[in-house]
Amino acid sequence: MFGQSKVVAERYFKEYAYVKSAELYSNIVKKGDSSQVVLQRLADSYYNNFNVVEANKWYTLLFNKYKVVVDSEYYYKYGLTLKAVGELDSAKEMFAQYASLEKDDVRAKYVISGLIEDKSKEFIYDNITNLAINTSYSDFNGFVKDSLLYVFSTQPTSGHGKKIYKWNKQPFLNVYTGNIKDENQVEELNIVKGDVNSKYHEATLAITKDGKTMFFTRDNYLNRRLRKAKDRTTNLKLYRVDFEDGKWKNEKELPFNSNEYSVGHPTLSLDEKELYFVSDMPGTIGGTDIFKVALDVKNNLYGEPKNLGEVINTEGMEMFPYINEDNTMYFSSNGRFGLGLLDVYKTSLNSNDKEENKVYNLGDPINSNMDDFAFTLKGKNSGYFSSNRAGGKGDDDVYSFKAAERELPCIQSIIGVVTDSYTKQILPEATVKLIDKNGKVLKEMLSDIDGKYSFVDVPCDSQYTIVGSKLDYVSDKENVITDLERDKENKTDLVLQPLIVGDEIVINPIFFDFDKYIVREDAQYELEKIVTVMGNHPEMIIKIESHTDSRGSKEYNRSLSDKRAKFTRFYLYSRGIRKERIVSAIGYGEDQLLNNCDDANTNNCTEEEHQRNRRSKFIIVSGANDVKATDPSVAPLHKIDKKPGRN
Repeated sequence: MFGQSKVVAERYFKEYAYVKSAELYSNIVKKGDSSQVVLQRLADSYYNNFNVVEANKWYTLLFNKYKVVVDSEYYYKYGLTLKAVGELDSAKEMFAQYASLEKDDVRAKYVISGLIEDKSKEFIYDNITNLAINTSYSDFNGFVKDSLLYVFSTQPTSGHGKKIYKWNKQPFLNVYTGNIKDENQVEELNIVKGDVNSKYHEATLAITKDGKTMFFTRDNYLNRRLRKAKDRTTNLKLYRVDFEDGKWKNEKELPFNSNEYSVGHPTLSLDEKELYFVSDMPGTIGGTDIFKVALDVKNNLYGEPKNLGEVINTEGMEMFPYINEDNTMYFSSNGRFGLGLLDVYKTSLNSNDKEENKVYNLGDPINSNMDDFAFTLKGKNSGYFSSNRAGGKGDDDVYSFKAAERELPCIQSIIGVVTDSYTKQILPEATVKLIDKNGKVLKEMLSDIDGKYSFVDVPCDSQYTIVGSKLDYVSDKENVITDLERDKENKTDLVLQPLIVGDEIVINPIFFDFDKYIVREDAQYELEKIVTVMGNHPEMIIKIESHTDSRGSKEYNRSLSDKRAKFTRFYLYSRGIRKERIVSAIGYGEDQLLNNCDDANTNNCTEEEHQRNRRSKFIIVSGANDVKATDPSVAPLHKIDKKPGRN
């Protein structure tokens, strides 16, 4: 008899009660309504509450039925959920369609490129310069030590017996150094002396701070012997050499190398107690992953390699790691939605906190639509990277850049205390959400033992809604508009209305049309609070009482209130409350007035006084042992509602 009301579901959605709106819209779909609006609201309820799996399920149905008429925003949302559930090809398609529909939207560029906006970024990279040392061959950089830039190049070199690499018809890579005159000028390259270069590939290296030890990558070649895997391929290995008498000597192979997989691209942790490297060894997530291993340089000892995990590594290829002085790791990857092929990314290694360890794309101009890799800093404000982008001199070229400091973004904080509206006491462990103007939950936290919450690093000049909720309470929400004052503190307290007071479930007065007993939509909205409380406490049993004021005959009022009580019960049945959980639903008419507004004083009472007598009560009979109810002696049980009505 009760069709699930979309009006009620919409009210909960607009109040950011996404769990409840998802439940209600799901019931509407089950009853046969899969209209565009219903599917959008159901999917959005899950999306806004971070449940990407369910959101993806309903966005998929939405696009199957209404793709040609949905707003472009849904291509963006659907793409994000597809990406989150691992359907990368479909996600790329959605992002591409979104970008074609919203060419001027800044998100179109960032979404299709896979950029995560780095709001803590302190530098803008500019002054990109193709260095004069580049040749028509492949040249790429790898390391800065003092005033030397180490470069790897396939340019022909006499006297080193270099063979031709069949894959690109160029000589094999050698290691060179060039003196750095300034950021954009590196003097003529010189071949590195000693045991590093061979007739096969050498590239990518790391040198200890004291300059005495180098780790470098080479084809599987040692003691004039080239070794191959069982499938006849030649893999890469890591080697170590020591600097003695102006040369690199005493080459040694690292113990975790293997003929059957590649190991290379070394970089050292700040304390030089860990060696980071790239490999496709067993346990790799994608093509190549970044690993680390414990290191004792002095004694040439190594631990067991550990994969850096899925935060860093993807199903693609991660390579060229480099760790700078503030413990940020830069690396290249083709496994993310980048601007081109290989893109340069960064992540902080300072903490295990997931927020800090997000991976950020360095963006344009460091990244292009081609391969960009081997990012290396020289000090804080300049550095080098390599690319095969258009406009270069050869296959890969070395580029320099400057890192200009930029003004940090304007941020504020939003703080407050969550309290009980009746007792005025603080409420710990209340859920508080920060929601943007589009209804997306940005952050979520629990109030602390003192009822306090705080959201820091909130952007200035923006609109937000703060929503507080707690089991067996009505949520509260407050709007906050941040201005342009830096570091401003916005105090926004939240007051939650308890749904259980003493032995009653207390809601706002529910209204019926004059002389009617059909449950109106505004009454359905309030009754959903009863559904929620009884859902929270599956053993709870209640009884329903309905009362009127004294206007009208006693018999009529008793009959009308009884019908209303029973119709209210019937509504709760329709919402899945089992019959045995409601022991009675009785109307008492004007038999239990709360004031002196009886037949003798009817004309002397105000509308508010009559309203106090028009009420429905939901009394807890049993099953409330797990309920911590608000003490009814602290405040009145029923708020006075000035909405006019009769009986």
